[in-house]
Amino acid sequence: MIRVSIAGGSGYVGGELLRLLLDHPHVEIGQVTSERRAGQFISSAHPNLRGRTQLRFTSLATLEPCDLLILALPHGRAAREIERFAALAERVIDCSADFRLPDAESYERWYGAPHPAPEWLRRFVYGLPELNREAIAGARYVSGVGCNASAVNLALLPLVRSGAIDTSRGVIAEVKAGSSEGGAEPGEASHHPERSGAVRSYAPVGHRHTAEIQTALGIEQIHLSITAVELVRGALATCHVFLREPLAEKELWRIYRQSYSDEPFVRLVHERSGIYRHPEPKILAGSNYADVGWSLDERTGRVVALCAIDNLMKGAAGTAVQCLNLMYGFEERTGLGFPGLHPI
Repeated sequence: MIRVSIAGGSGYVGGELLRLLLDHPHVEIGQVTSERRAGQFISSAHPNLRGRTQLRFTSLATLEPCDLLILALPHGRAAREIERFAALAERVIDCSADFRLPDAESYERWYGAPHPAPEWLRRFVYGLPELNREAIAGARYVSGVGCNASAVNLALLPLVRSGAIDTSRGVIAEVKAGSSEGGAEPGEASHHPERSGAVRSYAPVGHRHTAEIQTALGIEQIHLSITAVELVRGALATCHVFLREPLAEKELWRIYRQSYSDEPFVRLVHERSGIYRHPEPKILAGSNYADVGWSLDERTGRVVALCAIDNLMKGAAGTAVQCLNLMYGFEERTGLGFPGLHPI
């Protein structure tokens, strides 16, 4: 049994971490912090957890040593206090963007300010198990993943590994994203009369997750756009690439199976008929699965690669728990068996 504390537990990612870890057979939850809700019961922020725990939020200042500290703090906070956090726990998983990029120059370029702890960037392993499983298993420090980046990376990873695509022509990726990507704090863009019914292009260019995709796939020409749609949870990546040479449909099946046949949380969705013949984030709500598919345009040599995820799960808390399992040698699926709901 390991003792796990969560710093920043009142947001949506913190709530999902609690939901998962309360049922994890190898985890005892120590402390859960929230500056605004210190002293209040967990259910004050996460009403779905009523009756599941009597834990109360504490302040960051009262954090005590634990085996694993999961940071679900606003971007920038973990980097500013990483020395203190690392002194409290042998292992750390940071769900923010603070340690996702490999060097300070990239961080400053995409986040607009110098990194507060650049010497720590190389200590963190990028926490996408499908990309870095062995490194995560031996790591003390693991970064979170961007939800949009995860969807794009998982859609394209088999094609990149196989060398099948012409990277000189670049990658065009468009992600349709649910409102929970904006976090629990309300704002003008999340105000119901403004958000409801929206199909809003909020980052046609320049989204920060571009840097994660460039690093993970080793492709410089990534052209990423993000569109807000009428979802609470979910992200759907639609990625356009061109093949180096013509491939038959069965070859694409082979490429995707070769990468993902042994992956516990990637499901190939490529069917001839039915309304769910392509990946659909709606049915993944609450699950750690990534549904991956593709369509081939034989006339032009274009492949449209698709990936659907729950942005709060496979794009954040679920992947963090998957990394926890790898770091401690637990079975990778532990605590993550929920398949989603249908209908919903």
